[in-house]
Amino acid sequence: MSAATEAEALAAPRSPAALFWACTVLALQGFGGVLAVVQRELVERRRWLTREQFLEDWAAAQVLPGPNVVNLALMIGGRHFGWRGAVAALSGMLLAPLVLLLAIAVAFSHVAAHPVAQGALRGMGAVAAGLIVGTALRLLPALAGNVLGLAWCAVLGGATFVAVAILRWPLAAVLAVTGGVGWALAARRLRHRAKEPV
Repeated sequence: MSAATEAEALAAPRSPAALFWACTVLALQGFGGVLAVVQRELVERRRWLTREQFLEDWAAAQVLPGPNVVNLALMIGGRHFGWRGAVAALSGMLLAPLVLLLAIAVAFSHVAAHPVAQGALRGMGAVAAGLIVGTALRLLPALAGNVLGLAWCAVLGGATFVAVAILRWPLAAVLAVTGGVGWALAARRLRHRAKEPV
């Protein structure tokens, strides 16, 4: 992480309890397209991560097993408070949404067959997709400082989109190939940078 990027990281959770409540608030906002909410909450509002840090951590959270936002919360909790932070973050992400989800499931079971309820679900899907696209566009400028450069980021992102969304190839295989290529290119460029005279 560059010095400029470090200087932009202005805040951190004060305690595991504060992290728990922050994750609870975050989890209760995350309907469908959670990426937009997570980016706004952690980068813009709380300033626990810079956009560059968010992109790096989110990429790691995406390739790990399990829900990506939970993986991200675990990473942040572990980074600041070790295992206590990881447990606090995980609890915050799961407890309140679990109770709420059970209540909604019971209530929705009574109206699930109604056309209005079906239409509402389809509409929320479109909104979630729009939130994800909007957040991706907002994060694009942060790729300017990526070691790969914008051109390679665009090539790898485009190849991943085509393979997953159009060709319908398995996500794990696509991530292994495009992620492996990105990792190899980044490692090569970092080695070259390290050899350059200061």
